[in-house]
Amino acid sequence: MKAYIGLYTARLEMPWVRSLKEKRSLIKPILEQIRARFPVSAARLAGQETWDWEIIGLSVLSADGHWVEEVLQAAARFLNEQGSFRVAEESLTVDGYSLEELIPFPPS
Repeated sequence: MKAYIGLYTARLEMPWVRSLKEKRSLIKPILEQIRARFPVSAARLAGQETWDWEIIGLSVLSADGHWVEEVLQAAARFLNEQGSFRVAEESLTVDGYSLEELIPFPPS
């Protein structure tokens, strides 16, 4: 048996933003929408103290690696369709881990 962890990261650029408050008003609602639409964890990872860019991350954990990838791809498409920022760079990875190596199963 395996556990799959998927991670999607994106660098969002907003060169027209003029304050941290304005940027936060763009980023916070989109992360809330992503959490509501997709079974992912979402976080602001870097750039919180700059006005014009930020890196966000989404993660998913499941026993089905294909499903993990599909969920993250759908969330990435949703993010790319938003018009309040530009997705400048993005990365998606799915890694599998053997459950037997992570935690011993009780003897049968």
